[in-house]
Amino acid sequence: MNPTSHPNGSQRCGLDALDQFDDIIDVRTPAEYEDDHLPGALNAPVLSNEERVLIGTMYAQESPFKATRLGAALVARHIADYLETIFADRPRNWRPLIYCWRGGKRSGSMTTWFNLIGWRARQLDGGYKTWRRHVMDGLAARPARLNCIILTGPTGSGKTRLLQSLGAAGAQILDLEGLARHRGSLLGSLPDTPQPSQRGFESALLQAIETLDPARPVFVEAESRRIGQVGLPDALLRAMHTGHCVRVQAALPQRIAFLLQDYAHLFDAPDDFGQTLERLIGLHSRQTIRDWQALIAADRRADLFQALVETHYDPAYRRSSNSHYTDLAQATTFHYDPTAADGHAQARALIEQLRMPAPASGILTDSPDLSA
Repeated sequence: MNPTSHPNGSQRCGLDALDQFDDIIDVRTPAEYEDDHLPGALNAPVLSNEERVLIGTMYAQESPFKATRLGAALVARHIADYLETIFADRPRNWRPLIYCWRGGKRSGSMTTWFNLIGWRARQLDGGYKTWRRHVMDGLAARPARLNCIILTGPTGSGKTRLLQSLGAAGAQILDLEGLARHRGSLLGSLPDTPQPSQRGFESALLQAIETLDPARPVFVEAESRRIGQVGLPDALLRAMHTGHCVRVQAALPQRIAFLLQDYAHLFDAPDDFGQTLERLIGLHSRQTIRDWQALIAADRRADLFQALVETHYDPAYRRSSNSHYTDLAQATTFHYDPTAADGHAQARALIEQLRMPAPASGILTDSPDLSA
């Protein structure tokens, strides 16, 4: 969509013109920006979090006119400040695209002033809500085009490590846990790494999917509907559940050794670790939880992980996988050592294994495009 003139004299454009601009400026509050924003957008809020609440309360409880007047004064002060600071070095031919929540007064004010200065500013038609519709429409349609190869396997088999090695070996991957910043289990929180909001996760997910070539298979790790606090879209789950499965198998001692590496940080806060396990009460008896907490207190790490794997994670994996993945009975079995130093070589071996003649399902082919 090319920039279009509107009766009020402002100029707007759509998402398909994003690459025509030097910068994308999000003028919403820091809280709105943190929740989600257009890729690469710079936050230059014309109202702070507190000011937006103040204006909204005044509008509803006192007077729309008084609220608008105060809002205009606050917006003007912020724009003046930005002109002397973060935008002071922008050249005469600078082209910024500006947006707020719905393409209204906040972005309109900055767009008007920037154009009066002489910059070639435009306002995103519909604001952030236009981007949000684009994300939701994309996540409803694009996953159906994906030819998914699903890495299944119990906790500790190293599926995420294998997925990353597959990417390094040239295969297409979709790293859902990386996007969610969570390992996907009760103990999957990453240290000092908060998860994105649901909206932020969905925007990042669509960006990742848009980079994939539908003509080539894409490796994805098996996941449940939720990864920590974020949920997967239905269309992606359907594409995953009907994909060809690879059953990643690792020996129990290797799995325990891998968990001791990847989850060592849990023992940095043993009390928190023990409290987290209490969330499993109901699935396991209180006595079982107390036994596990005693292993934490005694720093018996290997014993604890073996108990968790055998008593909790493996049974949960069998229940979940058997009920969701339709191709599991025809899965390709791949023996993997997640603790070995030759991770990339093992990934290449899987790629070669999948180039064998296609199974009866016809999902895989012997095409070299797996790693092209």
